[in-house]
Amino acid sequence: MAASALTTLVQEMTVVQGTTIAQGTPLQVSPDRPTPEVPVAKPLSVLKLDLKKLQETLDRNDIAGAIQDVEVSWKQQYENYYQGKFTTRLLSADQIGYSLNRVAQLTGKKAALIYVIPTPEHLELLLVPPDGQLSHRRVTAATRTRLTETVKAFRSGVVNAGSQPSDYLPAAQQLYQWIISPLEATLKAQQIDTLIFCLGGGLRGVPIAAFHDGQHFLIERYSFATIPAFSLLDQHPSRLAGTKVLAMGASQFQNESPLPAVPVELTTISQLWQGESWLNQDFTLAKLKDRRSASSFGLIHLATHAILAPGTAEASYIQFWDQPIRLNRLRDLGLNFPVVQLLVLSACQTALGDPNAELGFAGLAVQSGAKAALASLWSVSDAGTLVLMVNFYQRLKAAPIKAEALRQTQLAMLRGQTRLQKSAAKGGIAQRAVASELLAAANADLSHPYYWASFTIIGNPW
Repeated sequence: MAASALTTLVQEMTVVQGTTIAQGTPLQVSPDRPTPEVPVAKPLSVLKLDLKKLQETLDRNDIAGAIQDVEVSWKQQYENYYQGKFTTRLLSADQIGYSLNRVAQLTGKKAALIYVIPTPEHLELLLVPPDGQLSHRRVTAATRTRLTETVKAFRSGVVNAGSQPSDYLPAAQQLYQWIISPLEATLKAQQIDTLIFCLGGGLRGVPIAAFHDGQHFLIERYSFATIPAFSLLDQHPSRLAGTKVLAMGASQFQNESPLPAVPVELTTISQLWQGESWLNQDFTLAKLKDRRSASSFGLIHLATHAILAPGTAEASYIQFWDQPIRLNRLRDLGLNFPVVQLLVLSACQTALGDPNAELGFAGLAVQSGAKAALASLWSVSDAGTLVLMVNFYQRLKAAPIKAEALRQTQLAMLRGQTRLQKSAAKGGIAQRAVASELLAAANADLSHPYYWASFTIIGNPW
């Protein structure tokens, strides 16, 4: 079969071994009112941080107080969007620093938390490193108008596989100068290697991995993750040794475009890790729950369309074979008991630029109950997704944290060290319609940010 031959092809790709970490108390979500039958987008005024109060707090040099305000406000944003209450404890800035220091001792990876808060007149940056010494930088050149224009130019260049570096690098460098450069001396002095971004509106759908300092992409210097709020983060790292994967997906759909690489994606992943794979008619919510009740799967891989649309959480969904699972019903997947270490959505597509869709993306891990999620901001080519996913799972076996496993995978693609090989034509695959798109991309240059910058760890990076 085509899937069998393609599995052989994937195994011929250049790969490097890697691992991840994670385990702890799952976040619980409880609905506080019934879901409306007709999706109605929340007024954006409900979702806004009190920027005047924030500026006054920062002008008093009360960075810890400002962090508390942001944590409370952004937690409320996600509760409004997901129509539920997240039962988590609000952490102080001191407690956040203590947590980062504890995890650094456990993992050997030093992470810093960066709040990036756009305002009409400037950009506020708040840094919490493991030693707890808070920093604040105000970037007056990054007005909301300039920031929005720059983000739009950056995104439009990166999401186009045919674009030239000149189409996205100027904006990538400007964003690096505004968001990373003001903090870089502190990051270097403390030997930070992992960044945790807590991003404000308009920035939650930005492909941070492709920020550029003039010589290197951000991903060449740091591994990173994005989070909705630190108080919503499951902070407990653990090793994935012995964890099994439940890989499920669909290659054909009634109302969506086909995903021809899904059969080989599922087969290969379930071979790389001990686990199971279920395709098409077997890709149902009932089957997922049945297999989760029979055996503990710490990794859940869903190779299917996941659409994060404008409007309420009910407008967005993950497409199973027999039904869409709406974003506000993600907890129906039951990933919080036993807690899933990583939920992977390999064909996720976000309405970039829409604030509600970006809220949905940033809150995927929290809402699902999983410790973390790996998802894409835009739909990447089938071949590119296959290459990235197979390499990621290889590296997940030995990397110190899962964010580093993703970074190593993205670097391999950036440097042209892994791609589908010419041997794709072996075994008569070329005659199979299911493999035509993969064969066309057999020698594609996957170094363009379009192929690797879309994928992001959301939630616990450890």
